[in-house]
Parts: sequence; C-alpha cells; structure tokens
Amino acid sequence: MMKTPVCDFIRQYAERGGLRLHMPGHKGSPLLGMEALDITEVDGADVLYSAEGILRESMENAASLFGTAKTVYSAEGSTLCIRAMLYLALQHGKILGRAPLILAARNVHKAFMTSAALLDLSVQWLFPAERSLLTCRVTPQLLEETLSSMPQPPAAVYLTSPDYLGAVADIAGLSAVCRRHGTLLLVDNAHGAYLRFLPEDRHPITLGADLCCDSAHKTLPVLTGGAYLHISKHAPAMMTEEAEHAMTLFASTSPSYLILQSLDAANRYLAEGYRERLADFTAQADAMKQRLRDAGFSLCGEEPLKLTLAAKTCGQSGTELAQQLREDGIECEFSDPDYLVLMLTPETGTEGLHRLEEALSRIRFRRIFCEPAPALPVPQRVCSVREALLSPAEVLPAEYCLGRVFASAAMSCPPAVPILVAGERIDEDALRCLRYYGVSQCRVMK
Repeated sequence: MMKTPVCDFIRQYAERGGLRLHMPGHKGSPLLGMEALDITEVDGADVLYSAEGILRESMENAASLFGTAKTVYSAEGSTLCIRAMLYLALQHGKILGRAPLILAARNVHKAFMTSAALLDLSVQWLFPAERSLLTCRVTPQLLEETLSSMPQPPAAVYLTSPDYLGAVADIAGLSAVCRRHGTLLLVDNAHGAYLRFLPEDRHPITLGADLCCDSAHKTLPVLTGGAYLHISKHAPAMMTEEAEHAMTLFASTSPSYLILQSLDAANRYLAEGYRERLADFTAQADAMKQRLRDAGFSLCGEEPLKLTLAAKTCGQSGTELAQQLREDGIECEFSDPDYLVLMLTPETGTEGLHRLEEALSRIRFRRIFCEPAPALPVPQRVCSVREALLSPAEVLPAEYCLGRVFASAAMSCPPAVPILVAGERIDEDALRCLRYYGVSQCRVMK
C-alpha cells in the first residue's frame, strides 16, 4: 500500500489535542471545519523546499508514480512551477553561454508572461499556420526549421500541451528535434496530470520533455493550488540539484498543509486502482463524444478528459451554450464566442456523463449566421515584456488605445492566454480581436 506520511503525521498531531501556540491563528478551532488539519511547519512536519522527512518521502512517492528523476510539490499551482522551470532553463543556458532566450508557442498562460518579466528573459514566438487564440499547433517540422534558422540554440523551447481547447502536441517528435539541436523542452502540462495513467502513457515526461508542470488540482482529486514540478531522468543534473532552490525564489514561506496533504493523499489514490478507473471512464466519455458527433455537434481537441464544442456549428456562441447548461445546473469550465469547454474526470461518474448528455440533447441548433473569429494580430514589438509590465501604466477604453503599448500579462482568467503580449503596439487587427472577445479596457504604458 502506498504510504501517506504527510496525512498520517497531521492526523496524529490533530488527535493529540495539544495547545497550539504557533500559526495559524485559528489554533485548530473549527470555523470552516478543516482547521484541525491546517498546520504550519511545526516539529516533525518537515519544510517544503528543504525536505528531509515526511514531505521528502511523499514527493519521492510522487516521483515513482510519474517516473521522474524528481517531483517537487507546489501549493501555489503551476504558476510557481512555470517560474521555477524557466529559471532552471536560464541557469542551464548560462552554463552553456547562451542568451536568456526562450522559443515559445504563442498560446502561453499569463504565468509565462509574468515569469518573463521577473526573470528578464527574451521570447521568440512560434507562429504556426494553424493558430487561434487558444491553440498553437507547433509541428516538429516547424520547430526544426525555426531552430535551424537561429544563430544559437535558445535556452529552451516552451510549449503548452494539452492546451485550453484540448489540443495535444506531438511531444515525442518535438522533443527529438530539441535533442538534435541541443536545447531543452519545457511543457506546461497543467491540464494533463492524468496523461501518465492512461492505457498508453501520454505524459510529457514519458514522451521526452526535460521539465514539465502538472496542475494536479485540474484533473486529479486534489485541492485547488496543488501542482507538481517534474524533472525527467535525462534532464541536466543541475536541474535535479537546484529544483528546490528554484521554487524557493518565487514561493510563499507559508505553504498550505491542507494542499500538501491533498497531494500526499493523491499518491495513494493514483497507486491503487486509478489506471483502471481512468480507462473505464475515458471509454465511457469517448462513447458519449461519438454520440454527440452523431447528433451533429462538432468537437475539438484530442484530450480524453476534455469536451470542447465548436459552438457555432450549433448556430450559437459558446457563451450562449454555457448559459443554457447553467440553467440545467451544469457549470462549464470556459466559454467564449467560439467554444464551450467542459472538463471531465472519473469523479464526474457515469451519472454525470448521462446528465451532461441529456442537457446537450436539449440544445436546439439554429440556422443563423455567426461572425467568424478575426485573424490574430502579429503586432510590432516596442519593448520587452519586463519593461512593459514594470513601467507606469494606465487603464483606458480599448477603442482609445490604438497605437499604444500593451502593458498587461493577459486579458482574463480563464483562459489567461494573451491576445497581445506586453510590450506590443496595439494596431487595428488587435482592436478587432479585442472587440470580438469582449475586451472593453486595456492597460497600456504611459
């Protein structure tokens, strides 16, 4: 049986009923109900990024489950892990004498943008032919051509896979290209922690990524904020050695032990029957998706636990579909003019799938014209991300921002993917996109 040392220690601590003359201020008294299990780094509880006891044992359990050289917990989501990944990549680049440059697919999360500002890194964007706001399909051929054209390999290549719509990159092919060019592959796998446990292991680390982050809380039964930083067995040794240091640069000194217990408990959950439960549920989900296609719905993406509807094939917007589901007591993950995104897990259950399918069966297709999404801008870069985000700025109505320099990390969360990147000039194409996605105000440099 997989051990849960963090959960066991804290449960025993709570049962002793001692006088808590330490943080947190609730002293274990119930207000929400879980306070007895909410502790700080008392004697025996270990220290997250200097772990030698129960936390170290728990993270080693996670590493064995994910097949990594090292797995480090985050109680602050994948945002913390993304910053640590980029820091490690830049440090390794310095050792090799490389510029602080990251080659990245454009559909990055805002955490990448804030990391670029904090670390003062430069970004060269990949603009494939097949690209939308949320999907950026980088092929091995495009990556090969781009890396071959660069005078020096970048510190790393950075991809988001699966993306917000459920598109999954060819990580095996892309990692092979990176290896040929002597550069690292970093993957934001926030939506794909479960990929390791499919009948065919599709996790980025298995497929060749050097570093990746998983938001455990997005697809596993983990409290919000629980995430993993994974380091592969073929990554440079310094990354394993420096991983905790990289995390401490950006992490809170007061990690939530409720979240850490949740990650610890997830180890046992994953070790004991999860593969079988996941295989059974994904088969049911696949069957439901096929029935929806047969009923006329258009689905996007390859990710097994994401159901993404191309809403306009129904003659409606994703926002309208989301409202109709909401009236049926179903809350979606994300909607915009084009898409409706619903996230599934085995915890959704057979009954949950039936309830969703019944609600979707009540959707009435309309025969009306739907405005196509505008082409995304390829704006002029005026200054670095760091300069734009850290300079004095003002918020103005979007229509007054033509010619101004964008100064925000992203427009909204979800999906927290930038229409414009900080430091870029707002042109007419950008304004059309802002109007289409309902963005009424912009933060711009003064």
